[in-house]
Amino acid sequence: MRLICDDMTHRIAALQHIRMDRVAVGFCQTRTSSEYGVYAAVTPLRFENGSLTTVRRGQTYTLQRILDPNGREYLYLLNFYVPRFLNTDFKNKLITTVHELLHISERFDGDIRRFEGRCYAHSGSQKNYDAYAEKLASLWLAMNPPLELYDFLHEDFAGLQKRYGGLYGKRFPTPKLIRVK
Repeated sequence: MRLICDDMTHRIAALQHIRMDRVAVGFCQTRTSSEYGVYAAVTPLRFENGSLTTVRRGQTYTLQRILDPNGREYLYLLNFYVPRFLNTDFKNKLITTVHELLHISERFDGDIRRFEGRCYAHSGSQKNYDAYAEKLASLWLAMNPPLELYDFLHEDFAGLQKRYGGLYGKRFPTPKLIRVK
């Protein structure tokens, strides 16, 4: 999934602000294989406008840091929820991936992309947001990325397990809020 995201962020102009080397890509296991629920999620590792701290109810907080193998801080955590994500159809896997990448702030400062109004995460209409994600996913496919990069997404979880004997990925702890004294 990291390689797919990396390719998307190089090919699609609307995603070229993203540096995948600063995005932790992992997986979370769902409790059930139900089709209902979260397929993927991006977690910003900074607060509004890239701030390292926030104030809630008069207390100052920071977030637990996630570091890459070289000790450099990740700015975002992108998790795919398996088997649910893998059990959706190919088109929805691509749309979900683009949808999550679109949440990354254009300033790439560790904050999410914020829209005006009450629904700041998905603009005024999640339907329009998802339609835009679908358009970008289709655009990416039209650019003819190498089939070997994404061919595995045509399989579901059971098919991948059967084909490869097991699935492995990186798990990252959910970042915790830490009170600053």
